[in-house]
Amino acid sequence: MGGNPLAHTSRPVAETVSGTSKMAAGVRVPRGFSVIRVRFWAGSRASHHLYLKEHRVRGASDVTRPQDRTLFVLNLPPYCTKECVRRLFSQCGPVTSVELQEKPGPGTKSEAQQSKFFPGRSSQGFRVAYVVFKSPAGLKSAGSLNLREPWVLSTSDHPVKTGLQKWIRDYRSNITDPGELQSDIDQFMQQHDQRVAEVEARAEEEDGVPDEEGWVKVTRRGRRPGFSRTEAGNLRAIQREKRKRAQKELLNFYSWQHRDSKREHIAQLRKKFEEDKQKIALMRAERKFKPY
Repeated sequence: MGGNPLAHTSRPVAETVSGTSKMAAGVRVPRGFSVIRVRFWAGSRASHHLYLKEHRVRGASDVTRPQDRTLFVLNLPPYCTKECVRRLFSQCGPVTSVELQEKPGPGTKSEAQQSKFFPGRSSQGFRVAYVVFKSPAGLKSAGSLNLREPWVLSTSDHPVKTGLQKWIRDYRSNITDPGELQSDIDQFMQQHDQRVAEVEARAEEEDGVPDEEGWVKVTRRGRRPGFSRTEAGNLRAIQREKRKRAQKELLNFYSWQHRDSKREHIAQLRKKFEEDKQKIALMRAERKFKPY
């Protein structure tokens, strides 16, 4: 790609649209976006369209994506990497950071929090990008691009690997050095042990010490960890509690309770005796064979 693409002043392929969608060089441009053409390499006859827009979030402020310096890019092809996006938009001004995502939205995790040994599965489809420039001038320059020739993504100095070369690169990047991985694990465990020790030391200092209002914080130190119960386990626990409660009840504790229970028992015996007498009399009356 020869010459400076920003120096062309002929009929623009990129046209900023405000209001409804509009046609620019045969391409329907979404509302509020501008469009630029890109090609995979200089000999490609087919071109691809990227849609650009200044990143603005209503009623929110993001430190990593300042609204006066962040460019939102749609329709990035899968083979376009962060380095490729940085190289392209560095022609508009110095680029501070580039973030690629599967769809628009807040950032997931910072690069410092992601593991370099297990980066996770990369997206296989088209993506979006958030390009942060060093100054607002870079964002203005990107929003007013008037290009006659499309940008080239893969050059001899900066090739974009695809196909078999990309598979070989991805395979080699997945091979982890055991020594380096063990060193990273040891460092993580040291930081974890240090955080746990600080939490325990802070809990020991606060244990039993009342606050300004006189309340004492009760911690779970020294207690057995609780386990979640199932529904059947809850029923068994309730039945055990009922049996324990029944055993603890004091029966016939008072003398009047003892007299009442004894009187009721005698009445039940008399009633049973009268019922038995009636049954015997009925059986005798129903006998048909009378030997005497």
